Amino acid sequence: MRKFLFFIVILLTVSVSRTRADEGMWLLPLIDKLNIGTMTEMGLKLTAEDIYSINQASLKDAIVIFGGGCTGEIVSPQGLLLTNHHCGYGAIQRLSSVENDYLNNGFWAMSTEEELPSQGLSVTFLVRIEDVTGKVLGKTSADMTEAARREAIMAESAAITAEATKGTQYNARVAPFYSGNQYFLLVYEVYSDVRLVGTPPNSIGKFGHDTDNWMWPRHTGDFSVFRVYMSPDGKPAQYSKDNVPLKPKHYLPVSIKNLQKDDFAMVMGYPGGTTRYMTSFEVDQAMKITNANRIKIRGIRQEIWMKDMKADPKVNIQYASKYSGSSNYWKFSIGQNEGLTRLRTAEKKAAFEAEFMNWVKADPARKAKYGNALTLIENAVKGRVEKLNVQQYLAEVFRSSTEMISLAGQMTVLEETLAGGDKEKTNGMTDRLIRSIDSFYGNYNMPTDLSTTKAMLRLYREDIDPQFHPDFYALIDKKFKGNTDAFVDDMFARSIFTSSEKVKAFLAKPDLKVLQKDPAYTVAKSIEAVRSAVQKDLEGFNADLTKGQRTWMAGVMEFVPNKTQYPDANSTMRLTYGKVQDYYPYDAVHYNWYTTLDGVVQKYQPGDYEFDLPKRLIDLNSKKEYGRYAAPEGHLPVCFITNNDITGGNSGSPVINGNGELIGLAFDGNWEAMTSDIAFEPDFQRCICVDIRYVLWVMDIYSGAGHLLMEMDIRE
Repeated sequence: MRKFLFFIVILLTVSVSRTRADEGMWLLPLIDKLNIGTMTEMGLKLTAEDIYSINQASLKDAIVIFGGGCTGEIVSPQGLLLTNHHCGYGAIQRLSSVENDYLNNGFWAMSTEEELPSQGLSVTFLVRIEDVTGKVLGKTSADMTEAARREAIMAESAAITAEATKGTQYNARVAPFYSGNQYFLLVYEVYSDVRLVGTPPNSIGKFGHDTDNWMWPRHTGDFSVFRVYMSPDGKPAQYSKDNVPLKPKHYLPVSIKNLQKDDFAMVMGYPGGTTRYMTSFEVDQAMKITNANRIKIRGIRQEIWMKDMKADPKVNIQYASKYSGSSNYWKFSIGQNEGLTRLRTAEKKAAFEAEFMNWVKADPARKAKYGNALTLIENAVKGRVEKLNVQQYLAEVFRSSTEMISLAGQMTVLEETLAGGDKEKTNGMTDRLIRSIDSFYGNYNMPTDLSTTKAMLRLYREDIDPQFHPDFYALIDKKFKGNTDAFVDDMFARSIFTSSEKVKAFLAKPDLKVLQKDPAYTVAKSIEAVRSAVQKDLEGFNADLTKGQRTWMAGVMEFVPNKTQYPDANSTMRLTYGKVQDYYPYDAVHYNWYTTLDGVVQKYQPGDYEFDLPKRLIDLNSKKEYGRYAAPEGHLPVCFITNNDITGGNSGSPVINGNGELIGLAFDGNWEAMTSDIAFEPDFQRCICVDIRYVLWVMDIYSGAGHLLMEMDIRE
């Protein structure tokens, strides 16, 4: 009876969830089988073939991986691309200087000749997806060790990708789904000539900064504009003045028609990672180690960075992108821990696990297949706790925070070639390193790194057991009498890595002894020695965890057969669908589904870096100069929310209506649903989007870049 009631609860939960928010990040080739009926009932006018096809142009051909961690969409037949401002932030920052401060002043190219090449930036189009589970798992057996299984999978995956890309310009990878129970081949085409076309100033594109990040109501014009170029013969190519704007297979039409509550909305993009099938043991570890460490360590370094950024405009530009990237998931971790506690997520998962084990024990065959899944996970999680904590400190404290030491650590490959005496390899290595030096030092301020390094070395000593201290701490105690600050001052005074000029002079005539005696390099090597040892000690636990997760996932899919289990996000293209929707976050509190330009002005705080506004925007709002972008009620829409299922990586994703038209850009989740990567909460989950009408208003009326709209298919 208890089991029957449990299934009734599960089925009711699934049914009710459909009326509130449709959970799931769905693979495009499967939507015809799994989702198209529900989507059509909700308001979709397209077919599954219109969304994903390998035989004709479809929506997927307009969606790209932007850079390394966002999504973008093509909106014109000349390769014009929209993404979030925070996604383009790194490229905008690299192109900025004190003389040309595009971050704070904005930028708009009035012709293609004025568009700015963005070195190192690329966009990636999906060509096709293919299920290759049979081929991949056909090379494995149940009695294999995890290491042997991994090697077999890697070998078969390499053969599959080689065959898929043979004779083409494509890239490919084989990705695991359902914790390694299924595998798909993904074939891509990469374009590496991407140019900045336009960006609003920070006062629009990052309005609200950290205070409003992850929050609703939101008033941020989070968009930027780029263009993709191709060679004259129509193929991907490195930057060249001879390249021409991309002729895409498909581009999204843009709708400025009125948007209403309950309108259908779908999001297509590249969500980075979710762990929805995480067990209670892993939730506890995420809260107490992963999130707690991130909050503490990043909070300290961000305070140092922000102090220097406020004091110097040049440092502000140099560290703007680094600070933004750090603070984003610092605040996310705070919100996620609060949400996991408030919603008792670990308790709910533990209850589900207990029911699962009752089901497993009721049948000898199930017990043989799934009986050890949770035990493997629990033992691995508890067994690795100390070293996992050390591993994260090594990554956050040293790799991400101590910039000069991190750069020095990249020279280990140079040491190997110098020690080997191979002049040709050494010359090739130094050439590659020299090309990366200007990029590093262009975004580096030595005094800021000096202060950060002192704080980080002190923090590591205080929080980590001495058995995991790199050996340079013994030098601090012996030579500097325990004075960490004095040690760091000496290291910075003597290292060749404190300036571009010193490093370039060394690389022009590299010397093995000079490198091996450099204090920053010796510190980096001692850190790496500890990291390598910790990683080796974690291998056994990680192997058991991987096996346990794979077995657990297979068991869950059999345990609840009436619920279609979607795979966790893994940076592959997914589609989610829902509706424009308001919500009630707390008792007696209601949040409307849209915000307006009036609300932007209401938050205005003159001189405040988070809430300052350009005078022109205030003046245009006071005169109600909204043009054709105003809502019928007379206001200018800025942002709206839907109940679509999204996560990191969906930033910049197109929000598309039932006709396949662009209505907004997804850019954030909401504070009340910070648990969503681990547990979907249909009552609270909301996708925060910048309204395309605000995007076009900023481009056209505020910025005077209306010529760009002439490229688009704008539907009124």
